[in-house]
Amino acid sequence: MSNEDVQFPAGSDTEIDSLDKFDAAVARGPLAGFRVQSVDLTARTDALLATGTAGAVFLGCAMEPDAAAKVRADGALVFPPVPQLPFDPYRGGLYSPSELFEGLTEGYERTPDALACAWFQRTKADGDVFSSMLRSIHDDAISDALDEHLAGKRVVGVMGGHAMARGTAEYGGAAVLGRMLARAGFTVATGGGPGAMEAANLGAYAAPFDDAMLGSALELLAKEPSFRPSVSHWARAAFDVRTRWPHGGPSVGIPTWFYGHEPPNAFANTIAKYFVNAIREDGLLARSTAGVVFLPGAAGTVQEIFDNATPNYYESRGGPTPMVLVDRAHWTERLPTWPLLQALAQDRPMAARIALVDSVSEAPEALARMSGAV
Repeated sequence: MSNEDVQFPAGSDTEIDSLDKFDAAVARGPLAGFRVQSVDLTARTDALLATGTAGAVFLGCAMEPDAAAKVRADGALVFPPVPQLPFDPYRGGLYSPSELFEGLTEGYERTPDALACAWFQRTKADGDVFSSMLRSIHDDAISDALDEHLAGKRVVGVMGGHAMARGTAEYGGAAVLGRMLARAGFTVATGGGPGAMEAANLGAYAAPFDDAMLGSALELLAKEPSFRPSVSHWARAAFDVRTRWPHGGPSVGIPTWFYGHEPPNAFANTIAKYFVNAIREDGLLARSTAGVVFLPGAAGTVQEIFDNATPNYYESRGGPTPMVLVDRAHWTERLPTWPLLQALAQDRPMAARIALVDSVSEAPEALARMSGAV
């Protein structure tokens, strides 16, 4: 059968990322047009031998040799698994904290997160096109999975620096903000790292529990205030909280391996981790469709403010989305970003979508108010 004769499935639901989905697709007929993504098919040799696979694409799927030969003979496109790689470039879903931190009891250095980071640090500057291709495939797969995960959700981004220490009033305030947003029905999305990002994810995790839980969790975490000098101790404290209070609320973390010194936090139950930081930053802001809250930060947070302001100014992503800057003194005196943001917004639709508030408690109301602004 030539590719011209292949009948492709209708609609966009062509991705197969589990054995259950594979079995269901095979039961319906040939796999033409399907993309089978990182599924171990070594136990499905009979199905592969009996099913037409012309026009299908297999991304990183383990197969027995006779099945692989038959699939290739059919004319399917096969991207084989890459051996001895500390991550799966073809993965069909996002990460979980337990996946990235597997083996933490033996030290963070042995976890998949640390091993992927070490691989990246070795390969990012060596000019190897193969390594570059693997990073690109991985990050594209993550973006695809993230879009599927966030479809239909009201996403609010919370931006802030990684230096905010556990046990501080600022950290507690960011946690309260994350909880308030989650309880208001928003999906909290952060840069997925330590500091303000962890605090907001912690707040979303604490949303189903009472005030006493959040207070106790903050006390426990304060015993390991920073990921320096020990990521292992810092991460174990977070998992101790998760163990004591399981089944917390959902949120999203979008970290990067680009900053090798900055591990992901364990309170985002869904993690989209990238190699390329620029894709990660732009993607986080673009997906924060219900607005962004900017907590006090330094150069990185200032950059994020104007990365978000630019498409709002030009309306290149549609109408401007709300932007809330928290801490008047920080954004008008220490880092006077607010006056420039006001000047940019003057006489433009985005003027009705920016706000400066004194405290995190005011941010959810400001978001709700600006969501109705024209």
